[in-house]
Amino acid sequence: MHFEYSDKVKDLQARLLAFMDEHIYPNEERFHEEVAANRAAGNAWIPTKIVEELKPKARAAGLWNLFIPNSARVPEGLTNLEYAPLCEIMGRVTWAPEVFNCSAPDTGNMETLERYASEAIKDEWMEPLLRGEIRSAFLMTEPEVASSDATNIQCRIEDKGDHYLINGRKWWSSGAGDPRCKVYIVMGKTDPEAPRHSQQSMVVVPADTPGITVLRPLSVFGYDDAPHGHMEVLLENVKVPKGNILLGEGRGFEIAQGRLGPGRIHHCMRSIGAAERALESLCKRIMVRTAFGKTVSQQGVWQERIAEARIMIEQARLLTLKAAYMMDTVGNKVAKAEIAMIKVVAPNIALQILDWAIQAHGGGGVSQDFHLANTWAHQRTLRLADGPDEVHRVTIAKLELARHSTLAMEPEAAVTRGC
Repeated sequence: MHFEYSDKVKDLQARLLAFMDEHIYPNEERFHEEVAANRAAGNAWIPTKIVEELKPKARAAGLWNLFIPNSARVPEGLTNLEYAPLCEIMGRVTWAPEVFNCSAPDTGNMETLERYASEAIKDEWMEPLLRGEIRSAFLMTEPEVASSDATNIQCRIEDKGDHYLINGRKWWSSGAGDPRCKVYIVMGKTDPEAPRHSQQSMVVVPADTPGITVLRPLSVFGYDDAPHGHMEVLLENVKVPKGNILLGEGRGFEIAQGRLGPGRIHHCMRSIGAAERALESLCKRIMVRTAFGKTVSQQGVWQERIAEARIMIEQARLLTLKAAYMMDTVGNKVAKAEIAMIKVVAPNIALQILDWAIQAHGGGGVSQDFHLANTWAHQRTLRLADGPDEVHRVTIAKLELARHSTLAMEPEAAVTRGC
C-alpha cells in the first residue's frame, strides 16, 4: 500500500485549502448569524444564503461531487483513497461539505441510487442531486425499536398490486427539515415472513407524497442543526409506484450494508479533519495564555496532551487510508473489518481531542464564541450514526474469532505445544 497522494490529489488539496481560507473560515460567523436570524424571525428551516452563494464558486473551482467513484454520470468522482484527504479538509467546518455537494445524507443517497436504482429513477432524482438543486433524506431509524439491528425495522411496505403502501414512523431522518429536501429513501418490511435478512426493502419516495408528515426536529445537545435538521417523520398510507423499489423486494438489508460502508468512512474522514482543527485551536490558545507565571503551553500536562493528540490523529488517518485503499481494491465487503474499526476509532479520538481543546479554552470552550462546542456535539452523534460503537466492536470481534477458528487446536495438541 502506497499512500503518497497523486499529483491530481495534491492539486485538489491545494485548491481546496485555498477555497477554505478564502470562502469558508471567513464566513463561519455569517452562517451562524443567518441561521439565528431565521430562527428569530420564526423559521430556522431556510437555506442559508452564504452556502448557496458559495456552491457555484466551488463548482467553478472543480471542487464538486468529488465523493462518488466509478460513475459515468460523475467523471470528476475520485476513488475512496483519493477522496480521503479532501473530505478531511471539508470536515474542519461542519457545514462546509454541503458547499462542495459532498454532505451526508446526500452522498450516501446518491451512491445508493447510482448502484441500485433504475435509469429512470437516476434521471429523475440523482441528476438534480448531483447538480445540487435539491436535497434528500434517508429514513431508516425508528423510535420504537433498536434500529442498530436493521432487521428490527417495523415500517411496512405493502404490495397493493400496481403500487406500494407505506406505513411507519421514522426518526433521525437527517435533512428532512430542509425545504430543498425533495426525495426520501425509505427502508421498511415488504415480507415479515421471509428469512430475517430478506424481509426489508428500500423504496424511493418523493417528499411531497400525500401521507407524509414531518412531526418535529430532534435536537442534539440543544442544537437543532437548522436548516438541515434531524426529523421525526410519520408515513401514513403513503402510496408509491412499484417501479420505485430499489433492486427488488427483500434486498433492503443488502442495500443498507452497501450504502453504509462509504457513509461510515466519509464520517471518519471528516472526524479526522475536526480533530486536526481542534488540535490547532488548542495549540494556538495555550501559546498565548499565561497561568502561574508561564504560558499554558509550558505546562507539562499540555505537552503530554498535544503529543497524545498528534499520535491519535496519525493512527486514525492511517487506518482510514487503509480502509479506503481496501474499499477501492478488494471491495467494501472484504474491507468491513477495517471500516468497522475506523468507525469506532475516528469519532472517539476526535471527541478526546475536542475535549482537551475545550479545556484549553476554559469557559469559552463551551460557548458559542468558538467552534468547539458545536463540533463536539456533532462528533458525539457519530458514535451512534451509521451504527453505534458496540455494534462495530461486535463485528470486529466476530471477524477476529472467525479468522482464528481455523487455527483452533485439539486439547491434546494444545498441551503438547505448551498452550
